[in-house]
Amino acid sequence: MKKITFLPLFTAAKVTGLRAWQTGRLFQQVAAKALDAVQEVLRAEIRKGNAQLVVDFLADKALPAAKALLLERMAARLLLRIGLRGALATNVVGWILPFVVERLIKVGVKTGFFEKVKSNATVADTLGRLDELKQATWKMINPDAGSGAELLQDDTASTQSVIPVRK
Repeated sequence: MKKITFLPLFTAAKVTGLRAWQTGRLFQQVAAKALDAVQEVLRAEIRKGNAQLVVDFLADKALPAAKALLLERMAARLLLRIGLRGALATNVVGWILPFVVERLIKVGVKTGFFEKVKSNATVADTLGRLDELKQATWKMINPDAGSGAELLQDDTASTQSVIPVRK
């Protein structure tokens, strides 16, 4: 039986990932669709009660058949989302899907996603953690390009006391 590993996919993803930013907006759109497709498949597995399979898949400890099945589902969903046909579609899926899965795994390890999911066994908590993982992964794939934009606190109480009211 042929063993499926992520290592060759990650190497290809690193090489294409460095060049992929040259495509700009199109890369960002395809990366967002790929992340949505991956998220959709993982959420479906969690809803079925297979949270341990998702954790094993992201930790690269899942059985080869389970990896192949999940990757096949992700690729099929991504093919439907990007709207391309033929060899071009399979080539795009072949380089963007490993790139996105690699980033998802890196962020999962960095944020402690696996430990959090193992400690919280409920489906709702796991789905919430998966949403947090998606947001963190998107920030890694599409970082803020130095604009310095920040989310500020609500200053309604301080502005009300500063503005004098004339009668």
